[in-house]
Amino acid sequence: MPDFRLRVFQTVARHLSFTKAAQELFISQPAVTKHVRELERSYGQRLFERRGNRVALTAAGHLLLTHADTVEALHHQLTDQLYALHHEAAGRLRLGASTTLAQYVLPPILPAFQARYPHIELTMLNANSEQIAEALLHGHLDLAFVEGRSKNRDLHYELLLQDELVAVRRSTGTPPVAMTLAEALQHPLVLRERGSGTLEVLEFALRTQQIRLDQLHVALYLDNTEGIKSYLEAAPACLGFVSQRAVTRDVQVGRLEIVPIPELRLARQFEAAWVQGQPLSAQAERFLAYARRELLEEV
Repeated sequence: MPDFRLRVFQTVARHLSFTKAAQELFISQPAVTKHVRELERSYGQRLFERRGNRVALTAAGHLLLTHADTVEALHHQLTDQLYALHHEAAGRLRLGASTTLAQYVLPPILPAFQARYPHIELTMLNANSEQIAEALLHGHLDLAFVEGRSKNRDLHYELLLQDELVAVRRSTGTPPVAMTLAEALQHPLVLRERGSGTLEVLEFALRTQQIRLDQLHVALYLDNTEGIKSYLEAAPACLGFVSQRAVTRDVQVGRLEIVPIPELRLARQFEAAWVQGQPLSAQAERFLAYARRELLEEV
């Protein structure tokens, strides 16, 4: 969007947080405040109500957001059409990915895509599966990649890749010995947070064994896999459950080890998702085809 101030305003409005907007845009929080205040002076209206740590849009803010979204859409439509004159792929592509996909699956294939299509403006939101679904439904993403068992009836899903969760702990330096499920659940557990596809798959598998999460000894819930891995390295008595893809290197270098639990089957699927009934943009279709091809070659 030509006016960066409008982009800053949209980002604050989406998060209702000046701090999160600064993090997403890679600028300082004072810079975010400066851009918003310039818009407020320009229009002679307050755009946000600030009450302590809470932020809310004013009536003027809601009106500006509607028009800013329209301006952004028109800008990207113009960009697409101008590059199409030269038969070049261009425009905006807003991807979203749940944590495991955003950390371990998609990043290795992004650079080659960007090199092939340098005029596509690519962004990627990293959040848990539940938050990614909400972002899709609110029009903040063009295409998403998620894991887990729950499906939103307003979204369309297509299989991308198979995955499996494994139990892991700090390496003991000896060949791992299989545990029974009862033995494993005697350990303090380090788990992903509510809303994550990882926890959902584990919870479903335990439910088939008539075991509820509230019956477990959970040492900590964490909102990212890297945090779980670091915690496990410092807590030898604990077990965690993460994607096998997330610990390949850690196992190879002897930091962590996979603990077989034959009674517990934790297979899951990584899926592409978009809003039901809405066609994918040309950029999203191009990336989806590219991701399928690249990831299939890795298998």
